Amino acid sequence: MSEQHKGTQWLIGFAAFVVIIAGLKAASQVVVPFMLSVFIAIICAPLMSALRARHVPTGLAVLLVVLIIVVGLGSVGMLVGSSLDDFYKQMPFYKQRFAAEMSNIITWLNGLGVQLSTEQIRSHIDPSSLMQLFANTLASLGGVLTNLVLVVITVVFILFEAAELPKKLSIALEDASKSMQTAEHFIATVNRYLVIKTLVSIGTGVLITAWLWVLGVDFPILWGVCAFMLNFVPNIGSIIAALPAVMLAFVQLGLFSAGLTALGFLVVNLVMGNMIEPRYMGRGLGLSTLVVFLSLLLWGWVFGPVGMLLSIPLTIILKIALEENPRTRWLAIMIDSSPKQR
Repeated sequence: MSEQHKGTQWLIGFAAFVVIIAGLKAASQVVVPFMLSVFIAIICAPLMSALRARHVPTGLAVLLVVLIIVVGLGSVGMLVGSSLDDFYKQMPFYKQRFAAEMSNIITWLNGLGVQLSTEQIRSHIDPSSLMQLFANTLASLGGVLTNLVLVVITVVFILFEAAELPKKLSIALEDASKSMQTAEHFIATVNRYLVIKTLVSIGTGVLITAWLWVLGVDFPILWGVCAFMLNFVPNIGSIIAALPAVMLAFVQLGLFSAGLTALGFLVVNLVMGNMIEPRYMGRGLGLSTLVVFLSLLLWGWVFGPVGMLLSIPLTIILKIALEENPRTRWLAIMIDSSPKQR
């Protein structure tokens, strides 16, 4: 009877999960801007706290933070939008350059006895398709950010609510100090993860942009933004971000510049991902490669390209929540990349 009861609980839990996912997908047009607002608010929370600690009134602190958000997102949006327009205009030229570069490589390979034809290569490799896929993903994110007024208003309300959240938690959980500590630890852990990850991602994007600008690769800001966003995806994000920039360098400047571009991505991601990030992030927030892949598929299916970009932060937050509950801690261990004996 006990086994049947456990089986029923698992079945009900799985059915509830399916219903929730279906509801999120149906409401994706509303949920996606709200999720972006929550992430932006969490990232800005330390600045908000710092201003309030210096006795800046809450309303003025929120106004300053929102002003920074609008200026930052607006500037990046205009730069990326301009780059996307120019990129689409240059697409026919890149196709011609790709054919010319591949012809040179095929001639060299044929001289070594490797028989290939340009038609065979072009039937299997089309760099413009991959680069356009990245451009479409950025355009999709830009489409969400076009509703900037709704996002900013939501961020304002979240920041005002966050200012009163500790007081509300202390009142609601005044008879349960352990629950209060658990809630505060969860909020602090999520905040720390998102802030550090965002700062590391910004550093990655800036370094990639500077490197591509030095090499003379077109649209360095566009590929720097790609590197920034895909840095949230461990293991495979840096590889995916490098592909369009390397192909563009090959098409535009040749094989040697493509190699230098790939080397730049490798060095930046090794330094930022294996030296800088672990030093400040600490261990215990990793996900297994299988979980990363499944998260990309699930959240990408539910929320589209934006969901793929937010998939790992969403899964990390879920993992942190599972770790806080002793009854679900085993699930957090199962999706961890390197679980340790507690």
